[in-house]
Amino acid sequence: MTAPRDTLLDRIGHWLAGRLQQESSGYQPYTPSDPETLRRVLEPGDILLIEGNQRISAVIKYLTQSTWSHSAFYVGDALPEPEDGSERPRLIEVNLGEGCVAVPLSKYRTYNTRICRARGLTPDDRNKVVSFMISRLGLKYDLKNITDMLRYFMPTPPIPVRWRRRLIAFGSGDPTRAICSSMIAEAYGQIRYPILPEITRAPGRASAQSTYMRQEILHIRHHSLYTPRDFDLSPYFQIVKPTLEYGFDYKTVTWGG
Repeated sequence: MTAPRDTLLDRIGHWLAGRLQQESSGYQPYTPSDPETLRRVLEPGDILLIEGNQRISAVIKYLTQSTWSHSAFYVGDALPEPEDGSERPRLIEVNLGEGCVAVPLSKYRTYNTRICRARGLTPDDRNKVVSFMISRLGLKYDLKNITDMLRYFMPTPPIPVRWRRRLIAFGSGDPTRAICSSMIAEAYGQIRYPILPEITRAPGRASAQSTYMRQEILHIRHHSLYTPRDFDLSPYFQIVKPTLEYGFDYKTVTWGG
């Protein structure tokens, strides 16, 4: 059997994806991530937020009004060691033009990062979330959706702030998932873990005098609406900073001058 030949739309799609993933020059992280320190601190199920420096990163940061343009999911040692002796992949992410892939921690050695951890996650639910992400490895996204990718070539689209999140989720759906946060949100949705739920009053309780009599219902939004920033803002995800996990002492800091 012969592999299907690329069509003109395929070639255009790959070209657009390549342009969107071009890195900008002059990027300088404030606190570069050390892979070994990250590995000691990270736990399976953690989310690593990344301040990217690609062309698509600038657009996502503008649309979401956030530092974080990309997210990756930590699976620990769940994936096997590569046979060629290279570094074990411990992160699962979704990249435009590649789909869902596993990468090593060292990929983000020179980026600003943040660790977000779901609080109170049971071992069983942790395993379910990890298994969900691993099961998605190898998924490819249709690069023929040219109109979806073209939105990312407009650095600052002139639209109201309240509509910018919708712009990311607008369209046929495949290039929308170029930010891995939607897949991670889907994974946590499988175990009914809240991220940024909408809270509404239960019917018939609006006129109740006591707040204790008002029942609140958590409505988890559709996963396509989640962005990397949401895990940072979520009241249910803890921010973990590696430098503070090992007994930081400001008295030991050496100041220049």
